[in-house]
Amino acid sequence: MTVTRVLPAGRIGLTESGIPPRVAVPTGHGARDAAAEGHEGLAESREGVCRVSFLLRVVLPDRPGSLGAVATALGNAGADILGVDVVERSDGHAVDDLAVELPSGRPPDVLITAAESVPGVEVESVRPHSGRLDTARELALIEEITNDPKEGLALLAEGVPRIFRAGWAIVVVREGTRAYRLAQSAAAPETVAAELPWLPLERTIVIDPEVQYVPVPWTALDTELAAAPLGLAPRALVVGRPGGPAFRPSELARLTHLTGIIATVLAE
Repeated sequence: MTVTRVLPAGRIGLTESGIPPRVAVPTGHGARDAAAEGHEGLAESREGVCRVSFLLRVVLPDRPGSLGAVATALGNAGADILGVDVVERSDGHAVDDLAVELPSGRPPDVLITAAESVPGVEVESVRPHSGRLDTARELALIEEITNDPKEGLALLAEGVPRIFRAGWAIVVVREGTRAYRLAQSAAAPETVAAELPWLPLERTIVIDPEVQYVPVPWTALDTELAAAPLGLAPRALVVGRPGGPAFRPSELARLTHLTGIIATVLAE
């Protein structure tokens, strides 16, 4: 399995090329990189040692002791686990996101080696990460939008990338043959109004650029895309995850529930 790391690249100005402020680098397990050199995800422990945060997505057997074995292997590699979020469970396997810290001098692929030393475990992705996992963020975002519905679309676009650990989000609407954005997150790629013939949506989907047309900048850096309908109008929330990993069915279900609730709140 190819593992993709998304490396921080600082603040890059967004133009019509639509290059977002990240660089996706596909790697093998033996590679070494300078991900720890970026400022994103840096923290300092009480002992004054600079540490770097990463988010691992692991696929492991869904049986007692599997996650504990992974945690032990990561601990032996010098990693501190900050939190665990269950992404999906099906067909005898579990998909978990693990937020971990490493001393800044250690290459992040030691995390891959450690986790995959446990039989049956595969690392799907390793990405820089800032902060602990917070599975209550959906509720917090809903409350925030409820309290300020006039800014609801802007709050949604800014909040969703944090919840789904994505790079950016855009709220788009279609009028006739023309589609344009109503709101966007800070890192969204710049594009002009274009045609999005797949609007309106009947359900949340993973966007395949070979099937559903999207502006080229949306697909830069091997970006994974998902879109969810937002109310009865031909509106949708588009979420981009540069470098992956792919959106899982459970994530699409969460996105469906969230946008459904937000659409109801904004309609009221």
